[in-house]
This record gives sequence, structure tokens and C-alpha cells, in this order.
Amino acid sequence: MEVRGERECTDCGTRWSYFETGSVACPDCGSLRSVGTGERRRHTDTPAELDLDGVLVRLDDTPLADLVDEIKDACRTYLRKRGFVRGGDLVPLDDAYLAAAELKHAADVYGRIAGPGGGRADATMAGRGPEGTSPGVTDDEEWYVTSLLRAADTGERPAAHEVPPRMAEARGLAAAEAVLAYRQDVATYLDDHPDSEARRTLGALRDRAKRLEALGGDVDPAEADALVDAAVELGRYLISEDLDALATARETLRREF
Repeated sequence: MEVRGERECTDCGTRWSYFETGSVACPDCGSLRSVGTGERRRHTDTPAELDLDGVLVRLDDTPLADLVDEIKDACRTYLRKRGFVRGGDLVPLDDAYLAAAELKHAADVYGRIAGPGGGRADATMAGRGPEGTSPGVTDDEEWYVTSLLRAADTGERPAAHEVPPRMAEARGLAAAEAVLAYRQDVATYLDDHPDSEARRTLGALRDRAKRLEALGGDVDPAEADALVDAAVELGRYLISEDLDALATARETLRREF
């Protein structure tokens, strides 16, 4: 959408940046009586925080399986508010967005593995249940989800080689979701800043993300990370006019998975 980036309170005269606050309420007096000023610019991002405090305070004495729905809801709320065009400028695909997307999918996978009652299994038993059944979650899987949960506010994620096998789909689906969201905002940005080279690369990025999505995210986590890297490099090219970044993005997208 296009919005006026500056607002002025009609009650007290205070001026502020809507792009920074995402709110029409006056930051000084709290009045909702304000008017937009200045030129209109494309804007898809809203200041947001991933609120997991209610989960974290109960994590030590509540089974993680009982918290997954709350975790997913918090992540969805955060992701819905986020975007990548801020006041007409493209911003990078950031770690905080990636971490929230991965935590959402990891919590979903965890809930399905744990099943009713939140069953647990020894790490050595992963994948050894009778045909047609799944053993409970392993210590590695619980570590993976809790690591994402405790570090979500910093955007930190476990390294690709630390992702447990049954959690690979969470990494893959998060990568596809984040890249497709970024691709949509980059396409919007390119409507105002035409670039045929970027547009061509954006099409290849979409094709790879859609393929990963169709695979249910089930690829090597390093491959999922490579797709994210390609999106980040494309963004760097558009933001900083870095031709090497564009070349890196294209080379990454040529690889198969």
C-alpha cells in the first residue's frame, strides 16, 4: 500500500514518522486525531515484536507439546505484520523473520511427532518405530525447538548440520515461506524501480521456492539455507547496487536440489 510517511497530531501538533511507529496514535498525547502529511510511499512493513514471554515463563514446567499452538499463533501474528518495503525503500530479508518462520514450522512438526500426550523417545530410537508409526520426540528434536524458541528475539537459528532429520522439513518450509514473502515485496519494489536483470532472477527465485514448497520442505537444510542466501543476495544487489551479489544469487539458483 502507499501511505503518507509523516503524521501530525491535530490536538497537540506533534509530528512523527508513521514508517517508524506504524501507528496513527500520537506518541506524545495518545490522541487518535492525526493527519498524514508529505508524499505517499509504498510501505508493507509494520513495527512488530515476536511476543513469546507467555511461553517462555512456562517452558520449564510445562511440556513443550502443550505449548506448540501458542508458539505458532505468536509467530503467525508477528509474520503477518512484517514486510520488506519501508517508506519506499527495500530492506533485507532479516534473521528475525527467518527465525520466526522456522520456529512456527518447527513447533508444528514437533506437535505432530509428539502426538497426543507429548510422547518422548530416546534419541537412538528416531525412525525405528513400527511401520506406519512414529516414535516420540527425541532429545535432539526438543533441543532444536527450544533453541529456536529461546533465541527467537535475536534471530539466531541452529546451524544447518544441527537440524535433526525429522525437523528438516521445518527448515525447508520456513525457507520457502520467507523467500516467497520477500519475493512478493521485491516485485512490488520493482514496479517503482524497474530492473530487468533483477526481475529475471526474481522469477528463478520464485520457481525454486515453489519447488521447495511442493517438496514439503524435505531437502537437506543446507539446500534450504542456500535458497535463502540467494534471496538475501538479490536484495543486496537492489539495495546496494552490488553486481557481485546479483552474480552470487544467480549462481546459487543454478544449483539443483
